[in-house]
Amino acid sequence: MLHKVVALAIPGVAPFEFGVVCEVFGVDRSDTGGPKFDFRIATAEPGPVTTSLGFDMHIADDLSIAADADLLAVPAHVIEDVDPRYLEAIRAAEARGAWVLSVCSGAFTLAQAGILDGRKSTTHWMHTDKLSAMYPKTEVDPDVLFVEDRKVVTSAGTAAGIDAALHIVRKEHGAAATNVIARRMVVPPQRDGGQSQYIDAPVTECKSDSFALVAEWMLENLHEDLTVDQLARKALMSSRTFARRFRADMGTTPAAWLNRQRIIRAQQLLEETDLGLEQIAQETGFGTAAVMRHHFVRVLQTSPMAYRRAFGAREAG
Repeated sequence: MLHKVVALAIPGVAPFEFGVVCEVFGVDRSDTGGPKFDFRIATAEPGPVTTSLGFDMHIADDLSIAADADLLAVPAHVIEDVDPRYLEAIRAAEARGAWVLSVCSGAFTLAQAGILDGRKSTTHWMHTDKLSAMYPKTEVDPDVLFVEDRKVVTSAGTAAGIDAALHIVRKEHGAAATNVIARRMVVPPQRDGGQSQYIDAPVTECKSDSFALVAEWMLENLHEDLTVDQLARKALMSSRTFARRFRADMGTTPAAWLNRQRIIRAQQLLEETDLGLEQIAQETGFGTAAVMRHHFVRVLQTSPMAYRRAFGAREAG
């Protein structure tokens, strides 16, 4: 279970991306049913650490506190060679099976440490070509919010770090705990890693509110066999126009978005109820437990029963 989280304050650290890690893991939300982490901040030389905006942060702890971290987080910072002591801490975390998370340009430090070799990765779309050129042993995906490859998670720019961090919380603590954090942060808890980094601005005729209404209706009717044609009629568009504008507005296809919402709803039912797998599959639109299991294994790398054993209040009979 994820308990101790250490964020690295590397000279040139970006304040917003650093703040993302602090906000997700550093706030005690146990009063509203959320998790409480043992959150620490470490740097190679305790004392003032200069940020990318020129002001200093005072960091009291050195890297020794990272030796037993369950998660080591590397926020964005100025892209340059870093002190080898940071690289050693990152290698040690990966070697003992801890989670390692980078936000935005922090991926360059993970690559410099060598732990992205043979792994898929991403970073801010402005830097993906540079990451690929400098570190050809990692497979860089320029068009996703985040990538998880064997407990090493790299995220795209800025807010995508929130999605990546919540992904780790969801894997370790379940959907309910993640929703508490997301609700307190006033962010969506369900953005999937495969969603596009950049969403086209909708054309004048297509208002975001229109898709918000359709999306709300989709969530209310997950149990139905929803087709693009049916959704397009609901949005008063042709099927082709709907599919194109939905992707531009929402960052993914209608089918992929709908499938993710079904998984999230199934996670909630597995955690909070003792409903049987077949009933959950029907209520969430998967139809059968076998189909639901297929999607769980593909997206979450676990089965519904294993998920319930890990996060459910009680096991189904």
